[in-house]
Amino acid sequence: MLFNELALSAPILRAVQEEGYTTPTPIQIQSIPAVLKGGDLMAAAQTGTGKTAGFTLPILQRLMDSKAGEVKTRRQLRALILTPTRELAAQVHQAVLTYGKYTSLKSAVIFGGVGANPQINAIKKGLDILVATPGRLIDLIGQGFISLKEIEILVLDEADRMLDMGFLPDIKRILALLPKTRQNLLFSATFSAEIKALANTLLKSPALIEVARSNSTHEAITQKIHPVDKNKKQALLAHLIKANDWQQVLVFTRTKHGANKLVTQLEKDGITCMAIHGNKSQTARTKALADFKSGKITALVATDIAARGIDIDQLPHVVNYDLPNVSEDYVHRVGRTGRAGSNGIAISLVCIDELALLKDIEKLTKQTIPQEIISGFEVDPKIGIQPIKAARSVRHQAQQKNNPQARRQAKSQALKSRAGQKNNT
Repeated sequence: MLFNELALSAPILRAVQEEGYTTPTPIQIQSIPAVLKGGDLMAAAQTGTGKTAGFTLPILQRLMDSKAGEVKTRRQLRALILTPTRELAAQVHQAVLTYGKYTSLKSAVIFGGVGANPQINAIKKGLDILVATPGRLIDLIGQGFISLKEIEILVLDEADRMLDMGFLPDIKRILALLPKTRQNLLFSATFSAEIKALANTLLKSPALIEVARSNSTHEAITQKIHPVDKNKKQALLAHLIKANDWQQVLVFTRTKHGANKLVTQLEKDGITCMAIHGNKSQTARTKALADFKSGKITALVATDIAARGIDIDQLPHVVNYDLPNVSEDYVHRVGRTGRAGSNGIAISLVCIDELALLKDIEKLTKQTIPQEIISGFEVDPKIGIQPIKAARSVRHQAQQKNNPQARRQAKSQALKSRAGQKNNT
C-alpha cells in the first residue's frame, strides 16, 4: 500500500512525499483509516514505528474536511494533543508543522520550563491544533488564555508514560473541560491494566490496534549483556566507545546524580558528552539534544523521563549503564535505536546487584538476552550482592504531592519509625 491510497488530500500527500515517504508503516496503514472514520481509537505500537504520523496525518485531514465551507470570525481550537514530556511535545508539533505546511491549519506547542509569553502570543493569534504537556495546559487554561469548548479531537500520546509520571489527576481535570462529543485517540507502548482502565472511562467502542506484541523489543535491535562489576562500569563504557569507535551513543542511568557523575568521568576519558535530565533547564536539554543529533558530542547521558521523546532515526547504539527498576522502561530505552528501518545495538552493563532486574526484564520480554564477558573486565566472584535501593517512582511522588492524606500517613510512619529507633538505642 502507498500513502496515496489512504484518502489523504493533495496538500498533505505533497508534504509526505517531500519527506521521502511513499509507503506507510503498519501502524499508519491501520490507524490512518481508523482516525479518518471519526471513531475512537486505542493503539499500541513500539517506539519508532511511525505512530506520530499515524495520528497527525489523519487529524490534519479531518480538520481540513470539517473546515471546508465554514466561515468563522475567529479560528477555534479543535484538536488537542497531550504528551508527557517537553521533548515529545516539540517532536509531535514538528510533525504537525511538517505534514501540515501546505494546509491553512495553524498550530502551536506549549510546555513548562520556558517562558509562557511566546506561547500565549501564539495562542492569541488563533489555533486549530495545540500540542501540550498537561501542567502548562492547565496553567494557561486557569489564566483564561485557552478554551477547550470547541475541541473535536483529543489525543493522549504515550499514555502509559503519562500515568507513570503521575499525570492522571491532571488528565481528569482536562477531560472535564472538553465537549462530551468528540473523537478520542489513545496511543500507548503497552496495554497495561492501568491503560485499559483509563481507556474504559475515556473511549467509546474504540477501534483496537496492536502492531507488535506488548512489551516486546523490536526485531531490528541486537541486544547484549556485558557482565561487569559496578566499580568497573565507567571504564568498560569508555572502552566500548573507544575500541568500537562509536560516534553516537545514548546512555541511560537510573538517577540524575548518576548521569552527572558519569558525564564528568567520561569527559576525563576524552569522550565528549552531556547529560539530559529533569534538573536541567529546557534550554540546556534542547542544546544537549541538538549537539547530540549533529554529532558535536559522542554520548548523551539520560534518565528515563528526560529521554522520552528523543527521536533519532538512525541512532546506532543505546547503553543501559544502569538497568531500570521498572522492566517496561527497558523496552522504551532500547526502542530508541533500530528505528525507521535501520538496525541498532542495545548494550546493558549488568553488575551482580542487577541480576534480579535482568531476570524481570527477560521475563517481561520473553527472551534470554545473550551475554558476553569483555576481556579485562571479568566479574570478581568475591564481590557480594548489595541490594539496590529502589527510588520512589515519579508516579508515587506525584501521588504523595497531590494527596494530603498520603503525605500525613507518610509523616506519621516516619515519626513512628524514629520513635522506634530511639527506643531501641
